[in-house]
Amino acid sequence: MATSTIVIHRKVEIISPTRQRVTGIVEVLLGVLIFLFSRRAEPGMVARFVMTPGGLDRGAAPDWIVPAYATLLVLAILAVGLGLVQIFRGFGRWMNLVLSVVVALFVFAFLTWATAGKSLNLVGMLSAAVLLGVPIILGAFSGVLSERAGVVNIAIEGMMLMAAMVGALVGSVTKNMWIGLLAAVLSSMLLALIHGVLSIHYKINQIISGTVINIFSTGLTSFLSAKFLQTYQQLNNPPIFPRIPIPLLADIPVIGPLFFNTNLFVYIMLIALIVIQVALFSTRWGLRLRAVGEHPKAADTLGINVFATRYMAVLLSGLMAGIGGAFFTLGSVGRFDEMMTAGKGFIGLAAMIFGNWTPLGAFGAGLLFGFADSIATKLTILGTGIPTQFMAMSPYIVTMIVLAGVVGRGQMPAADGTPYEKE
Repeated sequence: MATSTIVIHRKVEIISPTRQRVTGIVEVLLGVLIFLFSRRAEPGMVARFVMTPGGLDRGAAPDWIVPAYATLLVLAILAVGLGLVQIFRGFGRWMNLVLSVVVALFVFAFLTWATAGKSLNLVGMLSAAVLLGVPIILGAFSGVLSERAGVVNIAIEGMMLMAAMVGALVGSVTKNMWIGLLAAVLSSMLLALIHGVLSIHYKINQIISGTVINIFSTGLTSFLSAKFLQTYQQLNNPPIFPRIPIPLLADIPVIGPLFFNTNLFVYIMLIALIVIQVALFSTRWGLRLRAVGEHPKAADTLGINVFATRYMAVLLSGLMAGIGGAFFTLGSVGRFDEMMTAGKGFIGLAAMIFGNWTPLGAFGAGLLFGFADSIATKLTILGTGIPTQFMAMSPYIVTMIVLAGVVGRGQMPAADGTPYEKE
C-alpha cells in the first residue's frame, strides 16, 4: 500500500552584491567608530571586567583586565579588515556570521571604552540580560508556534499583560506562586482560544483579531489595577519564585551563574527551547504543523485536520505567552503595574522574525534584545556621558534595525496569516 508523504521546500536566499557591499560598509563604519573610541582612551588606562556574579559565591572566575587603548586599536583594525574583505571579496554564506562577529567586537569595544579607568561586573550584566530576555524569548516562542501553523498572533503582548495581572492577583489571594502561575497561563490560553475562534473559525483578519485582544487586555488590566490592585495592596503582593541553583552546573564559571543559578522561568525557557526545536523539526507532529502553515490544502488532502492543528498551535502559543507574562509578576518584581510588559510581546515578534521563525534563532535574538536592555541600564550607571534617554532607546533601535532587514530577511511560512477555506 502506498503511503503519502509531505515534503516542505524552502526558498534559498540569494545574497545580492549590493547587500554584500552595504554589509561591508557597515562593518567598516563600525571599525571607524571603534577607532574613534580609542581616541578618547588615554594610553595606560585599563578596563576591569568583574567575572564574579554580584551577591553569589558560586561560579566565580578571575577578573579580566585589559589595556583600553591597545584593545580598541586591535578591535578597530579587525573590524575594518573584515569589512574591506566583505566589500571586495565577500564571505558568501558566512556573511551574517561575520557581521555578528563584527557587531560583537563593536559591543566589546564600546564596553571597554565605557569602562576605561573603571570596573564593570560583566557577568552581572550578562545575568541581567538573560533575565530581561526571558519574556522576549517566551514571546518569540509563542509567535513561532502560532505562525508556523499559519496563524499570525500579534496578541502576544495582550496575553502577556493579562497573564501578568492574573498571576499577581491569584498569587496574592492564594499566597501560592504555583497557583498564580497556573492561573496566569490559563488566562492567556483563554485569550488565545478567543483569537483562534475569531481567526480560524470566523476567518476574521488575524491582525485585527490580535489588535482587539491587545486593546481589551490593556483596558481591562488598567481598570482592575486602578480600581482594586492599587487600592488594596494585599491583592498585589504575590510571592515570587526564588533562585534555584543546580548542583555542579551552578559552579561553572560564567555559564553557571547565567543559566544554572537563577529562577524557574529561565529553566522553563531552556526546556521550552529544546522541546519546541525538537518537536517542530524532528517529529511527525512538527512536520504536520509546519505543513499546515506552508501548504494547508495539501496537508488537508493528506488527511491532516488543518483547523484542529491550528487551534492546538494557537493554544500552545497562549501557553508560552502566559508563562512569559507571569515572569513579570511572579519571577521578577512581585507586583503588577499598568502596562508593565512595555512592548515585550511585540519585541518578541521581532525576535521571532530575526530568528527566521525557528526556536533556536528566536532564542539568540531574544538574548540580543535582552543584552541591549541590560547594557542600557548598566552604562547609564557608569556615567558614559551619553544621555539616559538614548540609552533607554537602544533596545527599540535594535528592534527597528532587525525589522528593516539589515541582517537579511527571513522566509515566513507560505500560508502565514491566510485563513483556510475547506473545499
